[in-house]
Amino acid sequence: MPLGYSPNSALAIAHAPAKSVAYESDAYSLILAAIEVGTYRPGDRLVEAELADRFGVSRTPVREALQRLETQQMVVRDGRSLIVATLDHNQLAELYVVRAELEGLAARLAARHATPEEVRVLAQMVSEDQKAINDPQALARANKRFHHQIHLASHNRYLVQQLDLVHRSMALMARTSLAAEGRSETALAEHKRIVDAIAAGDGNAADQALRQHISMAWETRLKLEAQADRDA
Repeated sequence: MPLGYSPNSALAIAHAPAKSVAYESDAYSLILAAIEVGTYRPGDRLVEAELADRFGVSRTPVREALQRLETQQMVVRDGRSLIVATLDHNQLAELYVVRAELEGLAARLAARHATPEEVRVLAQMVSEDQKAINDPQALARANKRFHHQIHLASHNRYLVQQLDLVHRSMALMARTSLAAEGRSETALAEHKRIVDAIAAGDGNAADQALRQHISMAWETRLKLEAQADRDA
């Protein structure tokens, strides 16, 4: 084995059989998607054999996928077990700060670079998402698609990559702020203001509207946390 060789290194992956890398990628994507949609929630234990059975793959790619998720701090060790990571209050606060900065920039760039077709897609999303107004989980999924579309409309691949990392970490939040009373309607109104600013080519207004949107989401989450503490 070469000096400094690691089975998880880029060199190892580059020389691994293509099928092996594909299986690991598939297992990783499947587990990550299950976390994102709430099949596995923060604190849930992830059992290698159960995951292999659920997704119809062997245990080896599942093991490798879990190692990758552990490196990304999406899962953590609890004794000998692996569990879905939980974000504490400080981690959530830090995540929202980074999200506001990066998404504000994405909106500003989208106002400058978005094509007419991209603007129309964003407007259609806001209109279509009204149908999910009474389904917080469905609206949360639609909300993720909406924000990702803004990221793409920025036409900055490096920014999109960083925002993908931020939104991957957001999958570790136990519940959506859209479940709070009245938040769904308010959030969609905020989405419309963001799209209107992008459509007008007003980068400052788009940046400000998206930052305000993130700020309101964080404020709502703080209220949900406080309510949960009172009910505990």
